[in-house]
Formats: sequence, structure tokens, C-alpha cells
Amino acid sequence: MTAAAQPVARRGRKYDQVLEGARTVFLRDGFERASVDDIAREAAVSKATIYAYFPDKQLLFLEVARCECQRQAEEAEAAVGGEVPVRMALTIAAERIVQFLTSEFGQRMFRIVVGEGERFPGLGREFHDYGPGLIHARLVHHLGCYVENGTLRIDDLHLAADQFAQLCKAGVHEKLIFGIEMSVKPSDVQRSVQGAVDMFLARYGVGG
Repeated sequence: MTAAAQPVARRGRKYDQVLEGARTVFLRDGFERASVDDIAREAAVSKATIYAYFPDKQLLFLEVARCECQRQAEEAEAAVGGEVPVRMALTIAAERIVQFLTSEFGQRMFRIVVGEGERFPGLGREFHDYGPGLIHARLVHHLGCYVENGTLRIDDLHLAADQFAQLCKAGVHEKLIFGIEMSVKPSDVQRSVQGAVDMFLARYGVGG
């Protein structure tokens, strides 16, 4: 399917209501087992209302992911507005990334996309573009601002943004995804955040 032919979401009065119902059902049942009937019941709307806003279930799933990632990104950007020192900005970004990774929503969405990827080949790529790709783009933008003001020295902003996101996962993500631990302690989160920021600045920071 070409980009021009892809279905698009349409907004309406009960748009947010539908999204919240879909979020609940997708997290509870997964992507394949989630039915439009169940989503309509959870959202207290008709199936016709859902189809009026979202022509297919995959688009609805992706919109749930996009809205959550956009909310996280906007909250992080609000916290780093103005002349925030680079270490503080990176710390806030790392905290938001780890918060998403360790949240029930983040873990379940990750498992859904991995689990359903073989049956729905385009789901993983589109989820990345709607979710993690959005966070990546924001990181690239803000890292570029710090390069311009001379506090970071980065030749490849896209690689650096990917590296930072991966550093934030250390010590927490795999333990949760593989069920080694059911939750992580605040001290473990802080350890991962501080380690990510320290290592990133050791590589890309200017003047210590």
C-alpha cells in the first residue's frame, strides 16, 4: 500500500473516548485478539463511530501508541524549555525514556508489536514511526540545538540519539521484558538514568 493510499484517522467528538477504550482493550487482549466489538463496548460507543474515525484496527492501534509517545515527548520538552543546561536536559529526557520503558503501557506495547510482527509485517515499522521514531526525531532536534551552542560535539545526530536511547535501557528493559523482574526499584531507574547521561557526556560533551 502506498503512502497516498493509506487510511487516515478522522477526528470527532468521541475521538478521545474511542482512543481510551482502545488503549484498555489492546493492553488487556493484545492486537490480534482485540475486537472492534470489545473496543466499542469499552469506549461506550457504536462500532459505526469507531469505523468513522478509524477505517481499520491497525490504524487505531498505531494512534494509541502515537498519542502516548507524543504526550511523553511534550511533557519532556515542557520540562527542558528555555536555557536548560545540557546535563539537566539529558537527565530529564533519560527519565522520560526509562519511565516509558518501565511502564505497563510501554512493556505491553513492545510485547504486542514483537508478538504480532510476523502476522502483520508492517506493524513493527509503523509502530516505530508513530512511537519511538517520534521520540528519536525530538532527540535529534534538541541534541542539534546543544551542538549549535557549543555544549555538545556530535557529527552524527541520528546515531547519537539512538545511542542515548539504548543507554537508557541498560539494567532495566531486558529484566522487565524477559520477566526476570516484575518491577524495577527507583534506585535502579536512577542508576540507569545517571549512567546513560554520564556515558553520553563522556563521549559527546565539550569541556567536561
